[in-house]
Amino acid sequence: MNCQLLVAALRRCRRIEVVARATSSEQILAETRISQPSVALIGANLQDGSLTGFEVIRRLRELHPRIRAVLLLDSADRASVIDAFRAGAKGIFSRDDSLGDLCQCIQNVHAGQTWASSEQIEAVLEVFARIAPLFLPDKAKIPLSEREREVAELVAEGLSNREISEQLKLSQHTVKNYLFHIYGKLGMSSRVDLVLHVRSANRTSSEEPANPEKQA
Repeated sequence: MNCQLLVAALRRCRRIEVVARATSSEQILAETRISQPSVALIGANLQDGSLTGFEVIRRLRELHPRIRAVLLLDSADRASVIDAFRAGAKGIFSRDDSLGDLCQCIQNVHAGQTWASSEQIEAVLEVFARIAPLFLPDKAKIPLSEREREVAELVAEGLSNREISEQLKLSQHTVKNYLFHIYGKLGMSSRVDLVLHVRSANRTSSEEPANPEKQA
């Protein structure tokens, strides 16, 4: 019933076409294989079990990496948000939020952006800051070029590839090439990783003393 109501509501949103609906893990995987949607809105709790939506997102990332997933949470607590991004979600949405925001969330994720509240991003940043030294290479050995830093900063601001290309007066193909090189230099594989890395680096820089020499 919840699924039917949600589909009916989404069909009233402009620029959104509902191509399939399902209520269990296997049904979702089967429908996405057939319809190949741009965005999959997946509930954390499905018909075949509590929290099975997290595993569905992991499998979608492996089987259909082009499909961008939004996880629909009953409660957007810290642990669930972190697990959602670890699973591969590109957006986090709470059932307490408005339908209008959900339509905007889906459109933004479709455009290549990440959707989460500032509190949710902060929670992930704290975890990322603790584990970053374990998998990030020595940035001093592989520095980003000035243009690559510009692209990375705009990604962290939530701009899509098209918006970045317009702002920097580059083709979208060139922007994609820059992102490819940025991911390689930083040892990353997704836009979410880059967003968290840039925001964490910016926050660390803002917390450093203005004149370190006086600290000696």
